[in-house]
Amino acid sequence: MDICPKCGLPLQACICEEIAKTEQRIQVQTVKKKFGKIATEISGFQGVDLKAIAKSLKQELACGGTIKDNKIELQGDHSKNAKRVLAKIGFPEDTVEVI
Repeated sequence: MDICPKCGLPLQACICEEIAKTEQRIQVQTVKKKFGKIATEISGFQGVDLKAIAKSLKQELACGGTIKDNKIELQGDHSKNAKRVLAKIGFPEDTVEVI
C-alpha cells in the first residue's frame, strides 16, 4: 500500500488535491496571439495536476490547448465558459477571476 508523502493517507484516500483546489487563485484572461488569433490563458495553479485539468477543459469546451509556463492556454475565447467548467471540475467559483 502506497502512502501519500503530504498528508500521510493511503493514495486511494488522499485528499491533498481536493484541499489544494480550494486554496487556488485562478485568473482567466484572453490574449491576442500571432496573426490576430485569440487565446484564453488560465493561470494561478499550484499543487494540482495541470495535465488532467487541461484535458477536461479541452473536452468540455471542445477546443485545442496546451500547457506553457504553468498556465493552460486554450484556443479561442472561452473566458465566459471557463469559470463554469472549472467549478464543475471542483474549483470554487469565488476563487476564479475573469479578467
